[in-house]
Amino acid sequence: MQIAREFFELPTEEKASLYSEDPIQSCRLYTSIDHANEDVHYWRDTLRHHSHPLQEHIQNWPHKPTRYRDVMGSYSVKVRKLGLMLLDLICTGLGLDSGYFNDELSSGQMMAINHYPPCPDPSLTLGLPKHSDGNLITLLYQVDNHGLQVLKDGQWFGLEPLPNALVVNISHMLQIISNGKLTSADHRVVTNKRVARTTIACFIHPSHDCQNEPAKALVDMMIRIPLCTSLLNTKASIVAL
Repeated sequence: MQIAREFFELPTEEKASLYSEDPIQSCRLYTSIDHANEDVHYWRDTLRHHSHPLQEHIQNWPHKPTRYRDVMGSYSVKVRKLGLMLLDLICTGLGLDSGYFNDELSSGQMMAINHYPPCPDPSLTLGLPKHSDGNLITLLYQVDNHGLQVLKDGQWFGLEPLPNALVVNISHMLQIISNGKLTSADHRVVTNKRVARTTIACFIHPSHDCQNEPAKALVDMMIRIPLCTSLLNTKASIVAL
């Protein structure tokens, strides 16, 4: 977390070369979500890059802070190991064969280091709008300062940071594969007038050419047709994200 904060504390000119509005860039720094086209900007700066396989992407990561690649590289490997362990436990809970999520279903990983500066008027904008993640599973590291909220029964609840804990989000792809037994959570980030907030999110996701569908062991033939319709709609929303 200290390295993440040090990155955002760098002079603007040292970060400028990483700035890009192109979402397919392997490593990019950007502001809000779609800054050039949105009417209201979200109060967030993000450094986002691929992190698996590490050796294929780490050379595109920032050179500064000087320890960024070593520290974030080590963290990405360890958090991926944890994510795969959780996915294997989820297999057990769903009654699927151990290792079901191995290979192409979990072959990709992205990291997003988010920085939410103090906002002069939090009533005017959010850090992030209501959304749910489009990947398989997300592991979020937040160490201090409230900001993350989850929607439950029509109400927003704040998730206070817990020491030495990660927030785990079930995402769209896992909802599809589990045939709705697991549900992706709607969440958002609110701004803070007094203090900045920094988080590190790791997104484990399938390969880009992987076709995602409910696990056959979890599909009831009587609901196959509406399920497929829902699946197509979900895919469309994922592409939009």
